[in-house]
Amino acid sequence: MGKERPARRTEVGLLLYADCQMAMVHGLTDMLEIAGRYAARQGGVPARVSHWRLREEGGFERCYDTHPDETGSPDYMLVPGRLAGPAGQEEATPYARFLLDRHAHGTVLASNCGGAFILAATGLLSGRRATTHWQFANAFRERFPDVRLDPDKILIEDGDILTAGGLMAWTDLGLRIVDRLFGPTVMVETGRFHLVDPVGREQRHYSSFSPRLNHGDEAILKVQHWLQAREARAINVGDMAAQAGMEERTFLRRFKAATGLKPTEYAQHLRVGKARELLELTKRPIEQVAWTVGYEDAAAFRKLFHRIIGLSPGEYRQRFGVGRSEEPLAA
Repeated sequence: MGKERPARRTEVGLLLYADCQMAMVHGLTDMLEIAGRYAARQGGVPARVSHWRLREEGGFERCYDTHPDETGSPDYMLVPGRLAGPAGQEEATPYARFLLDRHAHGTVLASNCGGAFILAATGLLSGRRATTHWQFANAFRERFPDVRLDPDKILIEDGDILTAGGLMAWTDLGLRIVDRLFGPTVMVETGRFHLVDPVGREQRHYSSFSPRLNHGDEAILKVQHWLQAREARAINVGDMAAQAGMEERTFLRRFKAATGLKPTEYAQHLRVGKARELLELTKRPIEQVAWTVGYEDAAAFRKLFHRIIGLSPGEYRQRFGVGRSEEPLAA
């Protein structure tokens, strides 16, 4: 009888481009190395990890390879973000073409942070859910309006495409890929080794409300500044429309078109933003925080806060509060 053929080694490629986040590139390379050790103890085959770059004469090549003697093409191709911000359309084009070609040959694609802009340039995210760093959400929507962006999520897994949110969300992405390659036991062991919780995080726990202000509608911008100055307290749609000098129906239409939110939703985000600040920096009771930001019904405030942030006010304070004491309020 002939020798049994060894199991095929899965290759995970990381796509390099100018100023990309090398912390993700090296961190994921290390994470997959650790995961491979745990997998080998269970009789599994460690993954092959490669780094890919664009050659000056065109085309792409491996510039790093944990198993250079092996053949084949990547089963996964990951696109990092970068500290300088997302790649522009022209810069993204050659990388998008490469990714599109790989995808056509069965490669699973993934991005982290602003790397989603390069992935979206392939057209493969059209009509699909995706995430990116919450600070890039407005710019992403403007460039790729047909993508169903959900910046509240740290990780969105959609079969053959995965997208992760902020700069450090590569840890969530990496653990999910480890789970796919080696199963949940190795994933949990790898997460424990890295001191990374493999479940339960969402980007909205960390993100701040970032209103769209560059829409060009001066009347709506005036209302936005007016709301910000008053922290949106005790203000109704009629008051906002009056500030804009518009009939309410016209104001509602133009406000939604300019900001992407209804006026009441926009005001809620401003109030919750102020509530987060109070929960982080003071020890005021939740009921008093609710009243301070304009909610007489503390139960309704708790429900709204949880819907927007994904945590209750108490959970948020426990996780992010600095425990700073506060002088008693005057009677």
